[in-house]
Amino acid sequence: MADTRSPEQRRQIMRAVGTKNTGPELIVRSLLHAKGYRYRLHARSLPGRPDIVFPARHKAIFVNGCFWHGHDCAKGRLPTSRLDYWGPKIEANVARDLRKLSELEALGWQALVVWQCELKDIERVESRLCAFLGPTKTDRQA
Repeated sequence: MADTRSPEQRRQIMRAVGTKNTGPELIVRSLLHAKGYRYRLHARSLPGRPDIVFPARHKAIFVNGCFWHGHDCAKGRLPTSRLDYWGPKIEANVARDLRKLSELEALGWQALVVWQCELKDIERVESRLCAFLGPTKTDRQA
């Protein structure tokens, strides 16, 4: 199937796709902040440049878009056009993600991946985040 957009339209669409401060990332950050967690963003010094970092806990969170990171869900399906481009592109992204997670682990860090599609169930995501991070300072003092 041929692309339904002109090359210029497709270029504009692709240029608009962000890598930082995406909608899903902002939702996760808002959940964490409301729970009392404090964090750093996009740590350049760490492999994979995690979206959310807790340096004292040695924990990092990646908020991944299902399409771009090859998740096995409806949003992660490959397009029907240009499979010769998209197949290797997404496979390379998945391989890179696994490599960066291994590098983080080798440095003594734990990582959690939150998928875009998981944000349909906010309570479940919130529970996973809290289980991964443990109590906040205020939780420990109470």
